[in-house]
Amino acid sequence: MSNVSVRNLDIVLGGNAIIEKLNLDVEEGEFVVLLGPSGCGKSTLLHSIAGLIDATDGTIEIGGKDMTWADPKDRQIGLVFQSYALYPTMNVERNMSFGLRINGTPKPEIERRVKRAAEILHLEPLLKRKPAQLSGGQRQRVAIGRAIVREADVFLFDEPLSNLDAKLRTELRRELKQLHKTLGSTMIYVTHDQVEAMTLATRIAVMRGGVIQQIGAPAAVYEKPANLFVAGFLGSPGMNFLEGKLERGGNGYVFRSGDIAIDVSHYAFAREPALGATVTAGVRPEDLHVALGDAKYRGTVSLIEPMGNHHVVWFDYAGKTFSSIAGETETARLDESIGFTIDPRNISLFDQASGQRI
Repeated sequence: MSNVSVRNLDIVLGGNAIIEKLNLDVEEGEFVVLLGPSGCGKSTLLHSIAGLIDATDGTIEIGGKDMTWADPKDRQIGLVFQSYALYPTMNVERNMSFGLRINGTPKPEIERRVKRAAEILHLEPLLKRKPAQLSGGQRQRVAIGRAIVREADVFLFDEPLSNLDAKLRTELRRELKQLHKTLGSTMIYVTHDQVEAMTLATRIAVMRGGVIQQIGAPAAVYEKPANLFVAGFLGSPGMNFLEGKLERGGNGYVFRSGDIAIDVSHYAFAREPALGATVTAGVRPEDLHVALGDAKYRGTVSLIEPMGNHHVVWFDYAGKTFSSIAGETETARLDESIGFTIDPRNISLFDQASGQRI
């Protein structure tokens, strides 16, 4: 195991600054997920750690050693790509051992490593098969096994599950989490899928425009997003937003948006807010509750999405559309008038001008 330290990293490609002054510390044994939309720089960052893209400026340390200009083969990393990149004429065993054979690793050592990787990834019955005889999930496990046999200090994953169907993604996600538990290795994983990020990560680094917007434990990032981008990017459905102002009321402050008034006296402000300040309130769908009976606020149901054990109810209120996660007994009918309440305990408040959490 090794830690990874990125300091003041700049990457310019084709005259365009992709990453500027980026800093990232990954501790030994951590599973850090780089999460963000396409084009945010997460794969570029991963490839620079792997040595596939040269840094324009800054340093990359792996295990306390400066690896900024080291060749990929000297960085003690195992890299798994989105595409399987298996040799079609070689069986599973030879695909997994190819790099070791090229490096002149003794045959008994190759056999030991391949056997161990095959056991971890449940590939023993498939070792003599060729890639064409494998499913997509099995091929990706072979690609992961090829990285494992290197017994690397750091494993890097570049959207390894994006080519798989939903069921296979779920299965392999579980296997990757178990793999991290078994190996205890340092892992850095790139994805745009927030479900993968939330379920796999020790910490999530949310990226936008080559900048890390927030890094922290999945629950912390979800519950206390640092800015409007993070708040809107995490969550399915996304966070509901209300624009309004802060007023004095109760034991502290009240957020008011039209007819809606939310007591935010409990809110942990980063600094004393200005009265009358224009702010944006964010409410997760699970904190916005529909009520078929009487309620203070009422909206009109515009869409219902059955999700098995719950429904996502979309409704219109004061010219805006909101989403709520509702149980079977709370489900309304399309175009029906419903009441709703807002649980203020998990509300997030953001400065409207800067977009930063207040």
